[in-house]
Amino acid sequence: METATVQASRTKPATGKWPTLSVWLRDLVISLAISGFIIVFLYQPVKVEGTSMMPSLEDQERIFVNKFVYRLENIQRGDIVVFRYPRDPSKSFIKRVIGVAGDHIRIDSGQVYVNGEALDEDYVPNAFTDQRSYPDVIVPDDCYFVLGDHRSMSNDSRDFGPVAVSFIYGKAVFGYWPMDKLGRLR
Repeated sequence: METATVQASRTKPATGKWPTLSVWLRDLVISLAISGFIIVFLYQPVKVEGTSMMPSLEDQERIFVNKFVYRLENIQRGDIVVFRYPRDPSKSFIKRVIGVAGDHIRIDSGQVYVNGEALDEDYVPNAFTDQRSYPDVIVPDDCYFVLGDHRSMSNDSRDFGPVAVSFIYGKAVFGYWPMDKLGRLR
């Protein structure tokens, strides 16, 4: 009989506001810790400032940057990367990777050539091209040649040279604002 009484008291729900508040606070702390971990180590929300990546990314668009992906895979041609600006590391830039280490890059009247072959860039509309040329360069080891999609409005590797891998800290992967741009970036 004594056992039944003990079991019944264990199953009684806690009453009062303090137990409810402590459970709520515990859940809040756990949620904040998980969110903090994700933002610090995996995904970082970023606001695009400027028009150099139009039409792929527009000024004031909000995106997520994956800060962990390049620990698992190599940076590839076509990736949209976020990096510290080589001339002022306190600023961040976002551009598309055109050339990887060892690639020969040449731009002739706006047409980009990678290893002697014309690059098909369907992400650069005719209205955003420019006619600048750039001499043949070989992308150094541990560096990447990056260009903005809005070629006539972009400060990129044509101006500051290839970007060292140590300056690249993430890959732009997902747009979340405005809602009509919601989705995976290409």
